[in-house]
Amino acid sequence: MNEHYFRLNLSYNECMDYYHGRYSAVQVIDDSGKTIRFTANHLRPFISSLGIRGRFRLLVTLENQFIRLERVA
Repeated sequence: MNEHYFRLNLSYNECMDYYHGRYSAVQVIDDSGKTIRFTANHLRPFISSLGIRGRFRLLVTLENQFIRLERVA
């Protein structure tokens, strides 16, 4: 299992673009500088009236298959 830590700061309007399927994937840069891309649907549980703000941990298999996304701060 691999884990990637990153920060995300999206406004509510930006989140709605992902929520309504305008974008199918999210691309972030983790703390080590590696570019990570994952399906935007995984962000849905974290959307609030302010958007999405916080530090996250993405867990993937050794084959880079999604396991889970967690807010850590």
